[in-house]
Amino acid sequence: MSTNNEIKLKKLLDLHIPGTIMLASWLDANGFSRDLQHRYLKSSWLESIGVGAFKRPNETVGWQGALYSLQKQANLPVYIGGPTALSMLGFSHYIRTGAETVFLFSQLNSRLPAWFKQYSWSETINHVKTSFLLEGIGMEEFQETQFPLIISSAERAIFECLYLTPEKLDIIEVYQIMSGLVNLRPGLLQKFLDECSSVKVKRLFLYMAKKANHQWFQFLDLSSVNLGEGDRNIISNGSYDSEFHITISKELAQL
Repeated sequence: MSTNNEIKLKKLLDLHIPGTIMLASWLDANGFSRDLQHRYLKSSWLESIGVGAFKRPNETVGWQGALYSLQKQANLPVYIGGPTALSMLGFSHYIRTGAETVFLFSQLNSRLPAWFKQYSWSETINHVKTSFLLEGIGMEEFQETQFPLIISSAERAIFECLYLTPEKLDIIEVYQIMSGLVNLRPGLLQKFLDECSSVKVKRLFLYMAKKANHQWFQFLDLSSVNLGEGDRNIISNGSYDSEFHITISKELAQL
């Protein structure tokens, strides 16, 4: 191996974070041409996991490491949200145990690359594309063992859980999660309530927050919140709440 190739390989190993993916576009931008990438592939310094994505041989990569590469190398605005974010933030005791679906969120125009969607991750990945909340508000960096990931704050994540209710998350489960969120920031919640485009989410949030009797609820200004007109039938054949004009499950109403 020539000295130049040895220097290149050392640079590659220095740049690489174990447990993450190396994107072809990122390698190219860092001086590793497509031709050189192909040579590394042939010599088993790299292993392809799909078009445009590589990992180190004998290195295990989970969806977290792949997402890190999408966020940092491709600047893709896809992030961990909903119950997955809450679980990572320490609220897992309020969330179902067992095989879980990983919920990733993005705005409507974002797409996951084919290699990410087609790879056999150990968890089921559900990519939710929606614009019901403003982009970039209420996000934070969560430090994984070796790399940070962008995830929803607890305030944003509970709104995302309500967005997934009842089609993808059980309404009782979401209320149990809400009941445990005693330290949410009223200022950030107010911003979400003022800017959220989903009437269903806002009404459910206020109903559950009041029912849970959280202290932060009294600091919200509901006069500025647009709750729309008419009734919202969230659960068929359920129980009607006249204050927020929603039909929720009878089980929830009786809690």
